[in-house]
Amino acid sequence: MPTSSSHASRDRVQHALEASLRLLSFYLVPLAIALLSLLALASWQSQYRSVEGRPLALRVMTHADPALAPQQALAQVAGMPRVLARETRMSPDPHWFSLAVDTRAGTMIEFPSRHMVEIACWEGARLRALGSSTRSVSTGAIAPLRAGFALTLTAAQAQPLLCRAVLIGPARLSASQWQADQLALAVQQFHRKSGLLDGGMIVLTLFVLTTALINRQALYVLLAGWLILNLRVGALSAGWDIQWLGQVVPDRWLLPGRALTIALYAISTLTLYQTLFRERLARTRYRTPLRVAEWCCLPLLALSVLLPYHLFLPAMWVFVAYGLMLMTLGLVSLMAQSHTRVAFWFAASFAVTMLSGLAEVIAAALGVRDLTGMVNSVTAALASSLLAALAVAEQMRQETEQRIAAQAELQHTYDAMPVGLFTLDLEGNFLSANPTMQKMLGADADAITGKRFQQFFADGVWGTLSSLVLDLPDAELRIEDRSGAHCFLVRATLARGKIEGVLQDTTEQHKATEQLRFMANNDALTKVYNRRGIERVFEQACFKPMTLAYLDLDRFKLINDLFGHLAGDEVLKQVCERISAVLSGEQRIGRVGGDEFVIIMPETSIRVAALICRCLVGRIGNTPYRVGDKAFHVRGSIGLIEVQPGMQMKDAISTADRACREAKSGHRDGLVVYERDSTAFIEREAELNLVERLSANDATACMVLEMQPIMSLKMPYDSMNFEVLLRMREADGSLLAAGPIIAAAEKSGRMGVIDRWVLSTTLSWIERHADMLANTQFVCMNLSGASLNDERFIQDTIDILRRNRDAASRLCMEITESVALHDLNNTRRFIDQVRHFGVKVALDDFGAGYTSFSYLKELPADILKIDGNFIVNMNAHPADVAIVEAIVKLAVNLGMKTIAEWAEDGATVQTLADIGVDYVQGFVIASSMAPDILLTVSSAAGFIVDEELTLLVGALGGPSGAPARGPALDEVQVTQ
Repeated sequence: MPTSSSHASRDRVQHALEASLRLLSFYLVPLAIALLSLLALASWQSQYRSVEGRPLALRVMTHADPALAPQQALAQVAGMPRVLARETRMSPDPHWFSLAVDTRAGTMIEFPSRHMVEIACWEGARLRALGSSTRSVSTGAIAPLRAGFALTLTAAQAQPLLCRAVLIGPARLSASQWQADQLALAVQQFHRKSGLLDGGMIVLTLFVLTTALINRQALYVLLAGWLILNLRVGALSAGWDIQWLGQVVPDRWLLPGRALTIALYAISTLTLYQTLFRERLARTRYRTPLRVAEWCCLPLLALSVLLPYHLFLPAMWVFVAYGLMLMTLGLVSLMAQSHTRVAFWFAASFAVTMLSGLAEVIAAALGVRDLTGMVNSVTAALASSLLAALAVAEQMRQETEQRIAAQAELQHTYDAMPVGLFTLDLEGNFLSANPTMQKMLGADADAITGKRFQQFFADGVWGTLSSLVLDLPDAELRIEDRSGAHCFLVRATLARGKIEGVLQDTTEQHKATEQLRFMANNDALTKVYNRRGIERVFEQACFKPMTLAYLDLDRFKLINDLFGHLAGDEVLKQVCERISAVLSGEQRIGRVGGDEFVIIMPETSIRVAALICRCLVGRIGNTPYRVGDKAFHVRGSIGLIEVQPGMQMKDAISTADRACREAKSGHRDGLVVYERDSTAFIEREAELNLVERLSANDATACMVLEMQPIMSLKMPYDSMNFEVLLRMREADGSLLAAGPIIAAAEKSGRMGVIDRWVLSTTLSWIERHADMLANTQFVCMNLSGASLNDERFIQDTIDILRRNRDAASRLCMEITESVALHDLNNTRRFIDQVRHFGVKVALDDFGAGYTSFSYLKELPADILKIDGNFIVNMNAHPADVAIVEAIVKLAVNLGMKTIAEWAEDGATVQTLADIGVDYVQGFVIASSMAPDILLTVSSAAGFIVDEELTLLVGALGGPSGAPARGPALDEVQVTQ
């Protein structure tokens, strides 16, 4: 068997071999390649060595006329001086030039200007055309070559030549004569250099773009685009921009492409500059000038598309000069402040680009070509791209170091986090878990890794969590462990094919939340739902067929008053237990008041619900409730309704409460049921609509007044008395009676507005028709309780009476018995105030309530208006006759007049006259009518159509044709 020493020897040999291979691959091979390259560049012979072409002297003139004939041009050119080159000064006009050719120097003439767009040549002697060419079309002996054009000559053509050329841009017109083989070698070198530049720059761009895609860095995408534009600008400087990836750029695209390339390069350079240094530049004085440069970018881009190339270039030079100056100054400032290598390499890259661009601009603008020999866009493109690559590499190195440091910090944070962190695969297997997670699950790392998620949590949790993670970017789920003793909140997301999650122990929080939720939705005493909770139940079930019951315990207050609230609370608990025992399924009960409950029964028909409610009434009332040594009998009344689709809960409860009150008023079984088509629903809907109308700002716009005559039984033909009745005109023209209007106005809080309108309208009408109301002595108006107890309304009433003093002297305000007794002192004070204006006071519906004669001596009333229930059919009920007779005698003794309402036949009027009633009102006299009709007669008796009543009235007192002389009390009464 091999010994341990032999194993150690083999390991040492293996390590030495690996170290040698690393030394060779990492250091020796790259060093050898570098040295060999330097040796080749310094001493080896170039494969593309060639001599330069022989410059030719030119006679040049510029002529704007495109129709100039060659004969004319040749004569004019002959007088021009000889030059080796001519700067076009951005002129787009045709240039005519002649040149002498030496047949010994070669047979190829090159016109190298990259700005030349077309050329044509002729023999100097016979002016025979030799050929013409553009970038896309060539004829004869002229064709595009390298950045410019070339003319091929024969020995017979070796003589002075005449040429016409068009150059666009900062061009330099020149010509060189070549030997054919030397020019071919130069062309090969031209394309080789172009290919090297294109290939090198494209490879570098692809490297940067790949880095951007891998690292998700938009900055690198910007840098990749900038490198390509840098390549195109360098190609433009060298005349290589006539092709792209070995493909010839179409002639019509060449000049527009140059302008657009320059504009995009300037914009991209500024954007890259701002992206790299924006935060640091924001603290310098160059912030505002650079913003100005940014605003110039879009106009520059537009000019590159809209302007001809030769006009665009001067605008571009201005922008470039401004931008280069700002960026150079900014770089100098940043270099003085920053010492990072990334900033240094980026700054160096921009500096090379800026200096070369500046040299190009100066050379083009001044016609100086020496500068471009030292620094041009080709060398700048290569140098700046290399420096940019160094910056990217430095940036990547720093990011790698930062990433390693961040990973270490993250690992420390991961281990120290007070919440559980874990990673799962898509099958639910644990890949990792931090110490807190291990503690929550009661296992160490070795015990968790590889285990399935569902082994630690309740059944079904993993399936739910995995579905949520696949459907949502951030899944959240509350889960329990397998014992159910602990609750957790898990948040997870799908990242890189794994599930990353956070687990938080929420056991105590869950208990507290559940307790708060229960307290928020349930009654603290009975544990059934409270108003908020039952509303939530209603909202959840509102889309289903549903019935709703309103339960009220009868005379429950007596238990609290006699035996204390503890006894009452115990009874309420037992009531809820009995109700809950009857309910089933989704049926729920909620306590909405002291002894009031709402029961919601989804998907329960009205017939089944009625059976349940009858059972509840029996359960509640048939068995006594025992509290200590005492037993209590409690009865309940229930109003049951069938909830209509879309019905609001407040409306449903209000309608059910109405049915419950009806059940309490006398139904023996304690239950009233309103089915869906019940008139109660129709009335309720009409009431709600009316409340809404009265809540509007123009609540009184549809109000009108009608008047019903009131006849004096003492002098029927000498007085015109009437009651003013409130009406509301509907959309169909019908009139709504006062009862529903008053009920709705009191619920909407608009009763004061209506009372003010009625008072003002009545007094104004009386003033306008005072001459026609000679037999009317005074006016009565029925005040609501809400208005009488409203201090602002009382003050407004006094102001209205003060403005209408003449009409107010005829007014008699009616106050109901219940309102008068509500606040006796306030009522007496109001009566004293209105009497100051001559207003009289009547007590309305006398005898209808719990009449107490004692309050009559406290209120200085002028009239008692006997409740109509005693008048209707009084001859059939002797007791009513006796009561009315007693009220009349009481009024006489107190110095008050009496009015009887609801008189509907002549016999009733006869009885009232016999008893001694002063005034009578009812359909037998006249029904209500429009105010204009009332003005057509002089007395209330003038409206009587019943012959027997006419004879009776005649016996009471014939017409005199004049007003009564005594202190007769006649009225105009406003009833609401």
